Amino acid sequence: MLKMEDVSKQYRHRGQLVTALDRATLAIPRGDFVSVVGPSGSGKSTLLLMLGGMLSPSEGRVLVEDRSIYDLSPDQRAQLRREKVGFVFQTFNLVPYLSALENVQVPLFLSKTDEKTQKDRAAALLERVGLGDRLDHKPSELSVGQQQRVALARMLANDPAVILADEPTGNLDPETSQQIIGYLEEFNREGRTIVMVTHDPRAAKRAKRSVRLQNGAITCEKPGDESHWAA
Repeated sequence: MLKMEDVSKQYRHRGQLVTALDRATLAIPRGDFVSVVGPSGSGKSTLLLMLGGMLSPSEGRVLVEDRSIYDLSPDQRAQLRREKVGFVFQTFNLVPYLSALENVQVPLFLSKTDEKTQKDRAAALLERVGLGDRLDHKPSELSVGQQQRVALARMLANDPAVILADEPTGNLDPETSQQIIGYLEEFNREGRTIVMVTHDPRAAKRAKRSVRLQNGAITCEKPGDESHWAA
């Protein structure tokens, strides 16, 4: 489903050459749930952005369903993201002046879904994550955990086959973090492929396997139930 073949990424920062990824090779089959762990600055977010078609490599190839995505045009990559990939971020990225319902409608609006279908699907998704009574609330009127659940509902709007989650529990208390990981496990049981960057060893343990990054290189892969090594 997702592959990285000898992928490197370098950039210049204040005149210095920085290697964010160093010949990373990774295969993620359909239906897998992978946590990506490692210290800050190890290349985790770079890896996730590359898998999502948002950051081109300096060397190597990134494939989604055997398509080399950085050989596609920018418009083709954008279409692939809309159709195949859902993103979840630590900072939620909700539009502050829109209601929960309207935030979930955004990707449906962008894909030119008719308005009634937008509202019906957005309402059903918010109901699924326990926010059926918060449709008209703006982000500032919701708790941090509720905001992340709105973000989960929005991510599901276009029914993505792949979910890329960057520190989805980073701003949450332990109880709410476990709830969010529970939703990700549920989405994975439905057949979605999930790649989750996390600093939280309890979250990493819930994945089927873990990949460790160190200085831009993949240094270790282990099953999720052994991921206390990630702490």
